[in-house]
Amino acid sequence: MKTKFVLTIALLSLTNALPVAAHHSFSAEFDGSKVVEFKGVVTAIEWANPHVYFHVDVRDDKGNVVNWGFETAGPGSLHRQGWSKDSLKVGDSVVIEGYLARDGAKLADARRVTLADGRRIFGGTPGDGGPGDSKP
Repeated sequence: MKTKFVLTIALLSLTNALPVAAHHSFSAEFDGSKVVEFKGVVTAIEWANPHVYFHVDVRDDKGNVVNWGFETAGPGSLHRQGWSKDSLKVGDSVVIEGYLARDGAKLADARRVTLADGRRIFGGTPGDGGPGDSKP
């Protein structure tokens, strides 16, 4: 009885330690047929799991400023792809190539981000099945 209890606790501990990689796939939230490019100024950055989000003021066709949210991979994945917390700062001008949210929200998947210094960084989640996916 004691052995079963210990094994159950051990198994539960291992299960809880596994990464949650399948919380959603690219295609569940974004439309791979709706590629877009945005140019604007970074207004906020949320560096947290499971995804890093940043927000950019973008001018629309009529000249109005619209704040868009951009989803990237998680902090660990971005770090492995060359990002750091200092890569993107509030006030930076950026160009984002990505894919629109399926639900029409002012949200896009940021696949490629051209930073203020001209560097281009992949922002997608490797292995998520999205366009341009750089599988690990």
